Amino acid sequence: MKKVLIAYISRAGHTQQMADYIAEGVRMAGFEAELKTAAAIKTEKDIAGYDACIFGAPTYHRTMPPIMESFLFIAQKAGLNGKPGGAFGSYTHSGDAPLHIFDTMEHVFKMTMTSLGPFKLLEHLVDMQDGMRACQNYGRSVAQMLVD
Repeated sequence: MKKVLIAYISRAGHTQQMADYIAEGVRMAGFEAELKTAAAIKTEKDIAGYDACIFGAPTYHRTMPPIMESFLFIAQKAGLNGKPGGAFGSYTHSGDAPLHIFDTMEHVFKMTMTSLGPFKLLEHLVDMQDGMRACQNYGRSVAQMLVD
């Protein structure tokens, strides 16, 4: 069974909740989803063996947290070229982090990114039914890229 890595950073729990819902969407599409915090990934070997990757972080001060930047330097060494991907995050007012992550995955890592673009969700909507469905649909969209 093909596996999707969902690696994320979450300070207040909103981005983690999004990651959980995105994983549900991947599973609904018939694929395995594995959740890891970005801090738990120490080397590019921790990213090896996945068929697709979805990375997420909240937006703070119009950008991603520094630990996500460090994680992306590790991910760059993992040989993700051509693999399906997506990027997500929660925010309160700007929502720039998912866009920065998405751009890095697409232009630096040369991944094949979901046509839905970067997915951002206002923090107060994460626990709402529409927020949950949006996250699940995003997970499905990346998983559908794995269908041969």
